[in-house]
Amino acid sequence: MQTVSPMDSLREEQRVMTSLLEVLKQEQQCLISADIDALTALTPAKNALVNDMAVLASQRHSALGAAGYKPEEAGMEAWLAASGDAGAQAFWQQVLQQTREAKELNRINGSLINKHLHHTQGALQALRPQSPAPNMYGPTGQTTSTATRRGFVAG
Repeated sequence: MQTVSPMDSLREEQRVMTSLLEVLKQEQQCLISADIDALTALTPAKNALVNDMAVLASQRHSALGAAGYKPEEAGMEAWLAASGDAGAQAFWQQVLQQTREAKELNRINGSLINKHLHHTQGALQALRPQSPAPNMYGPTGQTTSTATRRGFVAG
């Protein structure tokens, strides 16, 4: 089995993160234009990319652990510092920036979804029948009243 270096995994993470950012931007445009069909079509791709990112981060953490570093972001920082590769450090910072951008896009998209949900709930509420006014005809053709009727109970 070939050993993957943390940098190899990071390069793949950057490629996937770039794709995820593009999908999140498309998702945002679909939300703005209320294009539900296009939004629905994007969801499987977004889910797959998020899953890929989790797998790649896990692989990078494993590679860091195998190299003797903590299997976390702090371990990546230490690994990069030990490598002395300024280009790799800049690349890592780029991936971190893309991650922050993706989190912000996802937050904004979530807000847009909540606005659409609130609007839809309001529209549904407006369509629901309200309590009938006193002395109005109900669905049976009988007048309705807000007073409750008490039945006769024989005992």
